[in-house]
Amino acid sequence: MAASPVPGGGGAGAVHSSNAPSFAFDPGLEIRTRSVEQTLLPLVSQITTLINHKDNTKKSDKTLQAIQRVGQAVNVAVGRFVKVGEAIANENWDLKEEITIACIEAKQAGETIAALTDVAKLNHLESEGQITILTDKTGVVQAARLLLSSVTKVLLLADRVVIKQIVTSRNKILATMERLEKVQSFQEFVQIFSQFGNEMVEFAHLTGDRQNDLKDEKKKARMAVARTVLEKGTMMLLTASKTCLRHPSCDSAHKNKEGVFDRMRVALEKVIEIVTDCKPNGETDSSSSIFTGIKELKLNIEALRENLYFESKENLSAALEVILERVEDFTDSAYTSHEHRERILELSVQARTELQQFISVWMQAQSRKTKSAAEELELTILKLSHSLHELRKELHSTAMQLAADLLKFHADHAVLKALKVTGVEGNLEALAEYACKLSEQKEQLVETCRLLRHVSGTEPLEITCVHAEETFQVTGQQIISAAETLTLHPSSKIAKENLDVFCEAWESQISDMATLLREISDVFEGRRGEKYDHLSLPKPPKNNANLKSLKPDKSDSEEQAKIAKLGLKLGLLTSDADCEIEKWEDQENEIVQHGRNMSRMAYSLYLFTRGEGPLKTSQDLIHFLEVFAAEGLKLTSSVQSFSKQLKDDDKLMLLLEINKLIPLCHQLQTITKTSLQSKVFLKVDKCITKIRSMMVLVVQLLSLCSKLLKKVENNRWVSSTNKDIMDGKT
Repeated sequence: MAASPVPGGGGAGAVHSSNAPSFAFDPGLEIRTRSVEQTLLPLVSQITTLINHKDNTKKSDKTLQAIQRVGQAVNVAVGRFVKVGEAIANENWDLKEEITIACIEAKQAGETIAALTDVAKLNHLESEGQITILTDKTGVVQAARLLLSSVTKVLLLADRVVIKQIVTSRNKILATMERLEKVQSFQEFVQIFSQFGNEMVEFAHLTGDRQNDLKDEKKKARMAVARTVLEKGTMMLLTASKTCLRHPSCDSAHKNKEGVFDRMRVALEKVIEIVTDCKPNGETDSSSSIFTGIKELKLNIEALRENLYFESKENLSAALEVILERVEDFTDSAYTSHEHRERILELSVQARTELQQFISVWMQAQSRKTKSAAEELELTILKLSHSLHELRKELHSTAMQLAADLLKFHADHAVLKALKVTGVEGNLEALAEYACKLSEQKEQLVETCRLLRHVSGTEPLEITCVHAEETFQVTGQQIISAAETLTLHPSSKIAKENLDVFCEAWESQISDMATLLREISDVFEGRRGEKYDHLSLPKPPKNNANLKSLKPDKSDSEEQAKIAKLGLKLGLLTSDADCEIEKWEDQENEIVQHGRNMSRMAYSLYLFTRGEGPLKTSQDLIHFLEVFAAEGLKLTSSVQSFSKQLKDDDKLMLLLEINKLIPLCHQLQTITKTSLQSKVFLKVDKCITKIRSMMVLVVQLLSLCSKLLKKVENNRWVSSTNKDIMDGKT
C-alpha cells in the first residue's frame, strides 16, 4: 500500500494553513468502518492544532508549552499505537512485514513531531538555522502526512486481520456443515453438531461486531439479513438433520434438510461478499424501486431551478416512463382493490401530463428568460412535484393497506395449525388441501413484500423487504415438506418437532413484517425511525405566556459554533446507541426500550442545535430534561433487575456502571426544578454536555448488557441443545 494521506470519512476534512502546504485526506482510500475512522479523528485533531497555530513570531511561554504538550501527546499516542500494531504483526505473519514497516514510519514521524515542538530545543535549533514549528511548518506538515499515512496503513492492515478471521471462521463452518450433511448416526451427529454450534457462536460474535462497525447502512442491512438467516437456520438445521437420521428413506425429509443447508451456505457467502467488499451475486438493484425513481426524477427537476440545461427532455420523459412501468406491479396485481387501481392509473396519467407541460414551459424559458417565464416554470415544477408526491402517497397507501389486511387475516395462523393436526393424523388428502392454502398465502405475502419494497423509502428497508420476500418463499416450501414428512410418519416426535420449528420461523417472519410496516410508515411520515418522537410522552402545557425561545442568538456566531460542535458529538452518540440497540435480538426488552427512548430524545436535542426538531421553547427544554432523567432512572432499574441473573463478577461490573448514571439523572431532575427565569436555561451548552455524558454511559450499558445477555443465553442454549439431541437419539 503506497504511503499517502489518510482517506476521509465521516467528518474529517482538509486542514489548511496560511504558510503550509495543504493538508488533506486522499479520497482514493476508503475507510469503511467506524472503528478505523474514530481511531484516526483524535490524531487528525491534534495535528490540525499544531499546523493551525498562529503565525506571530513572538510567542508567550504559555503558547510554547501548549504546542509542546500537543507534540508530546501525539508522540506518546503513536508509541502506544505502535505497540499494538507490533503485537498484531507478530500474530499475523502474512502481514507482518507490511505492518512492521508502517509502524516504523509512524514511530519516526511521531518522534519528528515531538522534536520540532520541543520548547527546550527550539532556540538551539533556530540558532543553527534548522527547521522548527516556529520557523517553518513544512517539516511538521511532512511529518504529519507520513504519520497519518503510516497509521492508516496499520489500521487498514489490522482491518484485514479482522476480515481474515471472519473468512477463516466461515471456512470452518462450511467444512463442519459438509460433515453434518454426510453423517450417518446420531452419536456422530451429536459430536459434530456440538462443534458446529461453537463455530456458529464464534461467527455470530465476529460478524455482529463487524455489522455494527460498518459505516455503509446498506451493507449493515445486508449483513443483518444474512446473520438472521444463519441464526434461525441453525435450529432448522438441527431438527431437519435429526428428522433425516430418524427417517433416512423419506424424500420429503431430505428435501427439507437440503433447503436449510442451501440457504445457510448462501447466507455465509453473502457475509463474505460484504466484509471483503466483493460484488454481490444476484443482489437486486435498489434503483429499480419506484421510490428511488421518483426521488431521482424530483431531484433532477429541482436542479433545473439553478441550471436550465441540466437535463434533457428525453431523459426526463424516459425516467418517468420507467417509473410508470414499475407502477404496473400495483395495477396488475390481483390483490390491489379496484378503487386503488383506478386512482393509481389516474395519477399516472396526471404525472405524464404535468411532465409534458413542464417540458413545454421549460423550452420556452430557455429562449425567453424573462421574469414571467421563470415564474411559470416555477409553477409547473411545483405542480409536477405535487403530482409525483400524490402518486407515491397512493402507492404507499395501497401497499400498506394490503399488507395490514393480510397480517390481520392470517394473525391466527389457522393454516399452520391445520397442517400440524393433519400431520399427526396422517391425513394425506387434507395435507394436499392445506398445503395448497399455504401456497396461496405465501404468494400473497411474497407479492405484498414486492410492493412494499417499491415504497419502503430507504435502501436498508428495501433490503429488508427483499429478505422478507425470500423468507416467505423458502419457508413456505419447507413447511410443506416438513408437514409431508410428519404425515407419512405421524407418530414421529422428531418430525413433529421439525414442523414446529419451521412454523415458528414463519410466525416470526410475520411478526417481523409487522415491524417492517411500522418502519416504512415512519420513513414516509418523516420520522425516520422515530428518532425524536419522544413527544408521545406527557406533554407540557402550551398556554404558558412566559415561554422563552431557545434558539441561539444569531448574532453570536461563536456561541452558535460551540453549540453546533456539542450537538454534533451528541448526534454521533445517538448513532452509537442505535448501533448497540441493533445488536439485541429482543427489541421489546425493557433495557432496549429505555435505551431507544433516550437515544430518540437525545437526537431531538441534536436537531435543536441545527435549528430543527421539536424543541422550541424553554418549557420544551424543561419537559425534555424531566422525561430524559426519568427514562434514565427507568433504564437503571431495568438493568438492576437484569443483573440478578448474572454471576457475582459480571453483576458487580454492571452495577458499577449503573452507579455512574444514577447521579447524573438526579442532577437533571434538580435542574428542572429551577424557575424559568434562571440563567441555567440560558446556558444550553451545559444541558447538552450533561446529556452527552449520560449518553456515553447509556451506550456502554447497552453494549455491556448485550454481551452479558448473550453469555447467559449461550449457556442456556448449549444445555438445551444437548438435551434435545440426546432425547432425539433415544
